[in-house]
This record gives sequence, C-alpha cells and structure tokens, in this order.
Amino acid sequence: MKNSHEADDPRRRLLIQGLAAGLFSAGLPNANVWAASIFGSKPDKLPPGQSVYRITGQATVNGKEATLQTQVRPGDTVQTAPGSELIFAVNSHAMILRGNSHLVIETTPQKAAETTPLSVLITGLRLLTGKLLTVSRNSPMRVRTGTATIGIRGTGFYLESDPDLTYFCTCYGSTEVMATADPESKMMVTSTHHDKPLYIVKDGGRGKNIRNAPFVNHTDQELTLIEALVGRTTPFVFENGVYSGPRRDY
Repeated sequence: MKNSHEADDPRRRLLIQGLAAGLFSAGLPNANVWAASIFGSKPDKLPPGQSVYRITGQATVNGKEATLQTQVRPGDTVQTAPGSELIFAVNSHAMILRGNSHLVIETTPQKAAETTPLSVLITGLRLLTGKLLTVSRNSPMRVRTGTATIGIRGTGFYLESDPDLTYFCTCYGSTEVMATADPESKMMVTSTHHDKPLYIVKDGGRGKNIRNAPFVNHTDQELTLIEALVGRTTPFVFENGVYSGPRRDY
C-alpha cells in the first residue's frame, strides 16, 4: 500500500494553497481551468439536487449504474467495481468510496409524509468491504465493519474493511473505537491531524484487538476536496503553506 507522501500530487498541493488563498473566489484568470485539470472540475459546494461529483470506472447505487445525475440518499447502498472510485455527498456528509467497496448508508425509518431527502439523517455507515474516506460535522453516527464498531461525533475519517481486519484513521475530531467481538478492546481517540491510526483485528485476544497502525492510503488533499463539496474547509492548516504528509512517527 502507498503511504500518503507517495500518493501526494504536487499539483494538488498547489491547488490547496490556491483554495486557502481564495484564488478561485477572486475570479483570477485561468484559476478554474487549473483546478479542473487536477480534480476534473473546480472543487466547490455541490449545487442543490446534485450528489455525485465524479465517477471513475463503474459504480452502482441500489444496484443501478451511477451517473453524474444519480441521487444518493440516506438508506442507499453504494458499490464500486475494482479499480473504480466514486466521489459524492449525502446531505452534510461527503465521501470518497474507492474501488471494490460495498457501503450501506443507514438511517432510522421514518414516515415518508413527514420527511424530505434533506431532513432524513444518516445514523450509521456499514462498510462491508473496501475503503472509504468521509467527512461530517455535528452529525453523530455509528460506523460498522466486520471487526469494528466506531462512534463518530462529527469528524473526518478513513476506513478500510476486510472480514478479519479494519484499518481506521481519525483524521480530525473525536471517535470511540471498539472491537465488535470484544467489548474490552475499546479506545477513545481525539485527533487534530491523523494522530492515532489503528488496526482493529478479529482474534487478537481479550482486550488486545486494537493496535497502532501507520498512516496510509489517504491525503489531506482528498479531505480538502470533499469538505469543499459540502461548503466547508478542513480544521487544520498546511505548515508553511505546503503539505508533505503527517510530521510524526508511528
């Protein structure tokens, strides 16, 4: 697996500096063209009624092929083919679902007459397989994989799910991590910048199913992109205007 500094694109790094400096909102010549060359289109808040920002390869929503016109809502099931990627937003949540992933967006059943798509809250995410990067604010929910149950209190996080192993990084915010089969393996994490990535294993022994992990497979550029899709910015800033990966040892 690639580490974040290996996946980092210098053009994306420059784009983040441009976003922070307000170059695009200032309407400078060629700014939007520059952004589009990096991300495919200018990273900005999605307009009302649009869920999907970009599809690479093939993806489905509730078993139907996804397009740029597809609406993704609480309660939907989203899947990607191998080598594919789907970048989308649901209400105030924005996500990057990588290839060969199977995600269920959970919600509490409500009477249809009393709700609109924007009023239905996401109460949980279930990542059966695959890799997910997502951001939310002020939206408590529960995330489940084959080995982990994670309480989210409004944060950015990255998740990889296999039947016997979960990788989880609290990119920023607070989370409560527990091994599903071993309630004695639990941990509170408060992070400002990828401070404590974890592995949650299946058969590590009583009270020993949560272990330290390295920082892998996601970048601050991606977090900045998906925060922009829901009209927000990341809570961290780039040291000296340049990001080259978390500056710490794991």
